[in-house]
Amino acid sequence: MADSTTYALRYRTYRRSFRRPLKTAHGVWSVREGLVLELRGEAGAIGIGEVAPLPWFGSETLEAAIAFCHSLGGAIEGRAIEAIPKALPACQFAFESAREMLRGLPVEEAPDLEICRLLPAGAAALAALDRDPDARTYKWKIGTAALTEELEILMALRDRLPVGTRLRLDANGGLDREAARRWLDACDRFGDGATGAAEIEFLEQPLPVAEFDAACELAQQFATPIALDESVASLAQIEEIHRQGWRGIYVIKPAIVGSPRRLRSLCRTHGLDAVFSSVFETEIGRDAGLRLAAALQSSDRAVGYGLDGWLSPAVWSRFGSR
Repeated sequence: MADSTTYALRYRTYRRSFRRPLKTAHGVWSVREGLVLELRGEAGAIGIGEVAPLPWFGSETLEAAIAFCHSLGGAIEGRAIEAIPKALPACQFAFESAREMLRGLPVEEAPDLEICRLLPAGAAALAALDRDPDARTYKWKIGTAALTEELEILMALRDRLPVGTRLRLDANGGLDREAARRWLDACDRFGDGATGAAEIEFLEQPLPVAEFDAACELAQQFATPIALDESVASLAQIEEIHRQGWRGIYVIKPAIVGSPRRLRSLCRTHGLDAVFSSVFETEIGRDAGLRLAAALQSSDRAVGYGLDGWLSPAVWSRFGSR
C-alpha cells in the first residue's frame, strides 16, 4: 500500500575539509559537501537521512539535491518519496533512510563489522601503514603516479604488511589495458618469495566504465579477482552489469546507489558478492550504510568505511538554506 502520510521536512547543508586531500585517478578531492534532512511524522516521530552526492560517479550534484529539497516547500508525501526520480539517487537514499527511521520499520542492526582502512596514494601509504598497523584489510589508491613507481611501492607494502592481512588496490578506472595487465600480473605474483605475505584481495575498477568487455576478459586471464565500482554506481548499472553476466565482486556505495529498499531486493534476488563502501559521508549516512552492509554483504569481507582521521569536523548551515 502506498504511503499517503505527509512528512514535514527540514534540511541543512554541511561542508568538511579533508585533513589531507584525497588523490585518486579522478583527481584531487579537498572538500566534502552534503546535506542532512529531517522528516517529522504526524505523531511527532523524527527520521534523519543524509544526501552525500558524488557527481563524478554519476549521482546528482549537491545543487540539484538542494533544489529538489527546496521545491518541496517544507513537506513531502510518502508517495512522493517512493517516486523520487532515478536522477536523484543520493536523495532517494536519504529520504528512504529517514522514513525507515521515522516509521520504526525493522532495520538491520549495524554490528561490529570488520573495517577496511584507506591508505593514501603514493609513497605516503608506507608511513600511514606504520601509523596504523593493526587492521586486517587495507585499501590503496593506484593510478595516480608512474606505473613503475607504484609497483615499487606495492613491493614495499608487501614487505611491511602484517602476516594474514589483505590489500585492496583501487584504480578508479584510471588504467589502460596494458597497465591493468601489468598490475594484475604483479598481483598474481605478490606472494612470490615472501614468507607469510599478505594477500591481494582484489583489484578494483582497473578500466573505465566503457571497457566492461575488456574487464571481463582480464578477469578470465588472471587469478587476482577484479571488483567493479564506478561500473555499478547506480541500481540501474548493477542490474545491467548483472544482466551482461558479471558474477564477480560489486563495490556498492549505498549513499549514492539509490533506494535502499530496491537495493535490498536486488542483492537478495541475485545473491551479489557485494562490498559496501563509503563516500566520506557523516555518521548519519555511515550508520545507514552499515546497517545495509550488515544484512547484504558477505561476512568474510571488510566494509570500506575505515576513514577515521581523513576529514575535519563539519561546518553546518542553518536549516532550510544553504
